[in-house]
Amino acid sequence: MNSEKFQKVIDGKLVQLYHIFSQNISCFITNYGARVVSLTTRDKDSRMVDVVLGFDNIDGYLEANEQYHGATVGRYANRIANGSFSIGNEQYILDQNNGVNSLHGGVKAFHNQVWECLQHEDDSILLELISPDMQEGFPGKLKTHVRFTIVDSTLQIQYEAISTKDTVINLTHHSYFNLNGEGSGTTLQHYLKINSEYYTPVNETTIPTGALNMVADTPFDFTKTKSIGEHINNDHEQLTIGFGYDHNFVLNQHVEGELNYAAEAIGDKSKIKMEVWTTEPGVQFYSANHLDGSDAGKSGHSYTSRSAFCLETQHFPDSPNQNHFPSALLSENQIFRSFTEYRFSTV
Repeated sequence: MNSEKFQKVIDGKLVQLYHIFSQNISCFITNYGARVVSLTTRDKDSRMVDVVLGFDNIDGYLEANEQYHGATVGRYANRIANGSFSIGNEQYILDQNNGVNSLHGGVKAFHNQVWECLQHEDDSILLELISPDMQEGFPGKLKTHVRFTIVDSTLQIQYEAISTKDTVINLTHHSYFNLNGEGSGTTLQHYLKINSEYYTPVNETTIPTGALNMVADTPFDFTKTKSIGEHINNDHEQLTIGFGYDHNFVLNQHVEGELNYAAEAIGDKSKIKMEVWTTEPGVQFYSANHLDGSDAGKSGHSYTSRSAFCLETQHFPDSPNQNHFPSALLSENQIFRSFTEYRFSTV
């Protein structure tokens, strides 16, 4: 990729493009939104295939209808009901940028800020963002680090953060994956397995109701491998609300701080397999229902509905307002840590 096409000053800071790689994976990352621009890995014929949607210049990201391509999302990934939450007796008001709710940290969130590159080596890059106290309504000056590392055929993403006040935090990675190659069409024939027996159903504004519903005997049962599209058009209330899949899955055998198998997907044509492992208790499976074809990516092809999927490791949506969900509270001066791996192979 041409790094000069990413050089631009935004908010007084220089945007650049960085390259990390191994023999099996090549990954380009920009410090605008700490986002993955390109991720190429070998298919069944040993050809290198770019498996994430994105653009080959910074203006593509600035002008895109979809804001979150490849981005590091925070301070709070996913939704917070009615744009508000409380810590103790103190209520905090956030931007309502998704109907009445707050989505992915608000308007001026992690995905559209310029991060500082602290370290860059052939196989690793460390980025930092300092978010001021009360930015987008969140308490505490928050210092966040994200490190991307390539080890053989694995992309590792490690998050650390510390706040000057009690706050809430939920960080995730938001690549849109197509394992047959970006711009190659629908992913409905991709195969998917999710290590989850429960999911969190949502109301009409896509906020969790608080229930944990079993996936068994529903379109949400991915405990055994099946195609993404097998049941996506079923007459099911939850699929109607989300226009397809856009739901948090509760991961089995989650032990806080330990890396746990979350999901795997396989490209039906490329036979590229991607396993997701994480320390997080949940994963949001999103079938890219709202991509509308208005964005044309690196290949020049339009990104249409369901031409990708996301597997966003996370704490549950609206956890700050639902006490029985795993807590997203980060206490003052406590260090937040989260770790996710995307492991690539072929079948």
